[in-house]
Order: sequence, then structure tokens, then C-alpha cells
Amino acid sequence: MKNTYLKTTIILLIGGLMTWGQPSPGAVSEVGVDPSAVRYKTVEIEGLDIFYREAGSPDNPTLLLLHGFPTSSHMFRDLIPRLSDRFHLIAPDYPGYGYTSMPSVDEFDYSFDHLADMMELFIEEVGVASYTLYLMDYGAPVGFRLATRHPERVEGLIIQNGNAYEEGLLEFWDPLRTYWNERSESTTAPLRDLLTLDATQ
Repeated sequence: MKNTYLKTTIILLIGGLMTWGQPSPGAVSEVGVDPSAVRYKTVEIEGLDIFYREAGSPDNPTLLLLHGFPTSSHMFRDLIPRLSDRFHLIAPDYPGYGYTSMPSVDEFDYSFDHLADMMELFIEEVGVASYTLYLMDYGAPVGFRLATRHPERVEGLIIQNGNAYEEGLLEFWDPLRTYWNERSESTTAPLRDLLTLDATQ
């Protein structure tokens, strides 16, 4: 992505962030940091409860952590305490993910455009004026939309396994493209395996 308005572009390949098991608030995490420093909050956006994790002082630079599929802000649970002494971290769950409201597809448009709309409203609701975007997987099309809509707010980009161009959507995406163009039982069936435990593991 070429955008002369971005003040800083940081591209990092980061691995090993995603493991499983939800620690309870107040417990000691696997990295030996007390996660009680992480604040678990919910705000209402367009009638939906948007859950998010927050840590660190708002006086520090803000990192907005946008998760991928099929994860949630839970994927950042060990990263957030490690960085909270230097950064203000905010990690929301999109609608349909994690602890955020999960309206049916008849009630909510689960498009990247609409998810970006919701995240834009979320950012405004929590009062963050500028931030560095951490984009992971499905967070990339959401975050790139935020960056192009408001480049003046973006201090940097941290990109993990995020695609920014049409040519990057290889054969794996063909069934998804078909589904995007025509939602029917025949186009949905090939995608159902993506929602199984085996696919997640």
C-alpha cells in the first residue's frame, strides 16, 4: 500500500502470538505478568456491545490491535501485558467475534466495509485521536480501510500476515470470492469446514 499521508510505516512479521486457553482476570499468565493490569470493557456501538481489552497509560502512544479470523482480542492476551509499560493498548473484538455481540447475518452486514465502520465508531467512542495500527489477517482489510479514511490519525502500521493487494488473494480465496458474489447454500457449503474446531487448530 502506498500512502504518502502516513507518517510512519512499520512492517513486521511477528509469529507465535496465538495460543489457546483463557486466563481468568487476576490470574498470572504464562509469561509471568499479572494480567489484572488489563482492563476488560464494553461500549455500545449502534446497539451492539463491543468488548475490548485495554492496558497501559493513555499518555503513552496507542497501539490499536486488530485481530484476525477465527480469533479475537484473546490472541493478544500475552502480548498486551508485555507492552503495557510503554504503550497504551486497545484490542477490540469485532461483531461476531469473542465477547462482542453476535447479530445474525439478517441483522448485520458482515462485510469489511461495515466492520471498518464499526471500528471507526468504536475508536471515536473510546476517544483515541491517533494510533499505530496492528493488522493481523482479517484485521488488515479492516485496518487499511481505517488508515485510508483517516490517514492523519495513523502513526504507523504493524502488519502480520495481512494482504494489501488483489494479487495476494490466491487460489485459497476462490470459494470465498464466489460466496462474496453470491450467497447461497451451494456457495456456503464449501466454507463450512473453516468454522470447525479442526480448521481452527
